[in-house]
Amino acid sequence: MHTSLATTNIIMTGMPGSGKSTVGVLLAKRLGLGFVDTDLLIQQHAGCTLQDIVDNEGYQALRAVEEGVLLRLNVERHVISTGGSAVYSAKAMNHLKGNGVVVFLDIPLDLVIKRIGDYSLRGISRRPDQSLDELFEERFELYSLHADITVSCAGRDQDEVCEAVVAALETRLAPR
Repeated sequence: MHTSLATTNIIMTGMPGSGKSTVGVLLAKRLGLGFVDTDLLIQQHAGCTLQDIVDNEGYQALRAVEEGVLLRLNVERHVISTGGSAVYSAKAMNHLKGNGVVVFLDIPLDLVIKRIGDYSLRGISRRPDQSLDELFEERFELYSLHADITVSCAGRDQDEVCEAVVAALETRLAPR
């Protein structure tokens, strides 16, 4: 493994259902890195589920809590699985990018729908009047903006996505 792969964080972004946590764990095992799921950190910090935050305080409250948790996150040699709305905070994304490579797991909308089912139960940060299609379009732009690497997940299982991420990282971090 190339040295910089062993000393940097890998930040996973993408829509709910894209495989950030599943592929993130596989990637951490494959590369000998730690693993952090920021959704779990948010729940631990808030003392309730993401959906409880959205239901009781609104989607903006979830984004604010998420930003605070991300800004306090200070790890090295970890795969960091972010919540789907992490990209709404440029400050948080810049903090994460300071010691890491951002990987966008790109899946098509129909696969998001298939994987997450009833998204009203997922603690997804979105405006009450916003359709999943609109949210997908809005976030796609943000994921693309912040990504150092984009990996298409369509037609790939989690192991194939993991291997595609490793190959992309090796290409990106190879000495020039």
